Amino acid sequence: MSSLTYLFSRLLQMIPTFILVMIIIFLLVRLLPGDPAIAMADAKATEAQLEALRQRLGLNEPLWTQFFYFVRNVLAGDLGQSILLKAPVADVILERLPVTVFLTLYAVLFSILIAGPLAAVAALNKNRRADIIIRGLFQVGLSTPVFYIGLLLLTFLAAFLRWFPVGGYGQTFWQHMYHLLLPALTVALYTSAIIMRNLRSAIIEVIDAEYVQFARAKGLSEGLILRRHVLRNALVSTVTLLGLSIGNLMSGTLVTETVFAVPGVGRLMLDAIFARDYPLIQGLTLTFAVLVSLVFLLTDMIQSWLDPRLRPS
Repeated sequence: MSSLTYLFSRLLQMIPTFILVMIIIFLLVRLLPGDPAIAMADAKATEAQLEALRQRLGLNEPLWTQFFYFVRNVLAGDLGQSILLKAPVADVILERLPVTVFLTLYAVLFSILIAGPLAAVAALNKNRRADIIIRGLFQVGLSTPVFYIGLLLLTFLAAFLRWFPVGGYGQTFWQHMYHLLLPALTVALYTSAIIMRNLRSAIIEVIDAEYVQFARAKGLSEGLILRRHVLRNALVSTVTLLGLSIGNLMSGTLVTETVFAVPGVGRLMLDAIFARDYPLIQGLTLTFAVLVSLVFLLTDMIQSWLDPRLRPS
């Protein structure tokens, strides 16, 4: 099986997942308390006006009819009209999504830069002072809530020292990097702790493998052995964990974006839930599901590149 055929088959396998996700989204949103017609209408709207609005939104139709309209519109690229922002849901998401994607990738970059070198140092100094100190520091980061880390960084570095802005996104690329540094670092401090523990254990396991001992017996340098044999094989499980972490990061941006006032889709989701904005909640949840599925697909492709045994035959 070629790589393109494998990719196409994986895309086909995602279709049942999307169908199930749409069913779950549709049902869960309608379990939210409150009447979306009341949330959308003017405070002085009469019962007749509310009933007309429910009729226009299709809320009086049976659930299966509403679901049919929902799926039909999604396939046509129409996610509905936002009750909260009075704008097409697709346009609202496309406006906010780049902020969240940028923040997620920024946090992933920080996580790799922090966890990778320190995991290698800890593994190569197993049970020595450096290993104990690194594991202890990361254990603190792992046991501290993300919002608490964010509040500490926001209070000390932004409000007290005034080194960074307390919120916003900026206009240019470098302004994005500057404004989102603290939010990305907040998420990375937690995520890097998980990645470091996994990568350290994987490196220790691979170092003791027979093929590494054979490479050392051939006279290869330790640096070459570490790069070509140890890290390449140790990264297979870590890539899986990183893919899961990216999915959690994208769905968990709600807290970080709220603390740092970042105008992304995570903060938008919170506003949509409070406003009982059915179309916006459905559109955002479906967007998250698609992005997470694509991240998992990319993870599978990277794993097959790192380990030829995982490539389709």
